[in-house]
Amino acid sequence: MSSPPFWALSLTYWLHMLATVVWIGGLSALSLILLPAARGSLETSTYSRLLEGIQRRLDPLGWLSLAILVGTGLFQMSANPNYQGFLAVNNRWAVAILLKHLVFALMMVISAYLTWGLLPRMRRAALQRLKQPDERGAIALHDQEARLVQINLLLGVLVLALTALARAS
Repeated sequence: MSSPPFWALSLTYWLHMLATVVWIGGLSALSLILLPAARGSLETSTYSRLLEGIQRRLDPLGWLSLAILVGTGLFQMSANPNYQGFLAVNNRWAVAILLKHLVFALMMVISAYLTWGLLPRMRRAALQRLKQPDERGAIALHDQEARLVQINLLLGVLVLALTALARAS
């Protein structure tokens, strides 16, 4: 198999790194800066509205980044001389890439749950609170979201470590 043109591989590396920065940067900003600062200074209803606005802007960027990561990652993997075929795990590079993809898949599952599971529940709870205030339920949902964002951030750091391990192999 011939290797792809230099420009194509360079473009995929750049897009892959850009998508990584956007996704991990968004998780970092949300987990380490925005959620703790907002939680400590805003009332629950204001906090909920802020999260809604952040998610409306961050979710499309996150899902676009994931799509770019999948496409560019598959292209890069197929161009790598260590790649021996689908599920051929016969060297350190292949082990690191397999683990990276498993962790990445877990991140996608958590992101999907946040986007289409937890966030809609949070929106419904916010609407119900207008009729019948219940701060405990909202706080529990916010805690769950913060925990899941933190887990995704840690998994993202693990993906970066596995990438470094693969590149060193």
